[in-house]
Amino acid sequence: MEKITRTSLDDFYREISAKLGKDIESIFPKGLHKDIGHFNVFDIAQTLDKVKRTSEMPYNRRKYYKISLIRGKNRAEYADRIIQIKKNALLFATPKVPYNWVPEDADQSGSFCVFTDEFFIKNKSQNMLEDLPLFQPGGYPVFEIDDELADEIEILFSKIKKEIDSDYLFKYDLIRNYVLELIHYGQKLQPAANISTSQNASMRVVSLFVELLERQFPIESPDQRLQMKVAKDYADRLSIHVNYLNKNLKENTGKTTTELIADRIIQEAKILLKQTKWNVSEISYALGFEEIAHFSNFFKKKTSLAPLEFRA
Repeated sequence: MEKITRTSLDDFYREISAKLGKDIESIFPKGLHKDIGHFNVFDIAQTLDKVKRTSEMPYNRRKYYKISLIRGKNRAEYADRIIQIKKNALLFATPKVPYNWVPEDADQSGSFCVFTDEFFIKNKSQNMLEDLPLFQPGGYPVFEIDDELADEIEILFSKIKKEIDSDYLFKYDLIRNYVLELIHYGQKLQPAANISTSQNASMRVVSLFVELLERQFPIESPDQRLQMKVAKDYADRLSIHVNYLNKNLKENTGKTTTELIADRIIQEAKILLKQTKWNVSEISYALGFEEIAHFSNFFKKKTSLAPLEFRA
């Protein structure tokens, strides 16, 4: 099964430093401090495997944003869509939507930048990136572009690379403006037309759903609370319609999304009742129930026993 992994910036830098054969300190941007957030830029050709230049990237939910100018034949796979790119692509990745990028020839070049939402946040209560249509769940922000536009965007990346190595005191303010320009390029583009349903899309949806579900477990503390409790939560994370998710799960597992979520919650509830000393209220809260009575009724309906009866 293909799996979503939770890739942090630390994970990203470990991988990049290994590919570049450099220490992490040497590739970390100069003059960057905590209050700014994080930003960096790279050449795609340098970060690809030198031997197998068409190795694919696994399904991934990154904890950062990424904008890539990719020159070469490739494809981007989402839960229910494949977007084929013949020549040049401008790709916008958000922490909200997992995807898989697969180079399809050895002639890959271009640039990409990575940054956190803090890089743009002026007021911590508002993330401006989340308000942009380009970064909303439900879309496929990969655009096929011609050589002329690719050249324009490459010049913009060149400016970013030049600035990040400079000693200019306000360079990150300038870089932020360049990145906003990249974002506006994407906002003005129409989605790539060559979108097809993958033959394996159905199983990929099942695989990604299972990974999202399992990622929430085990519950290791009464303060750890289930975040995704209903089918729509999972559909939103996968950027697909809830009916599409339910259809694929029913066809492949024989159960609805709601039934699969309930089965996993019951499994965890049994473990917590038998292997911890948490009271029923704590277990109920950790599993996402607002009221103990709701949890007790749910548990009894599924097992024919009240939680304390099962514990005994």
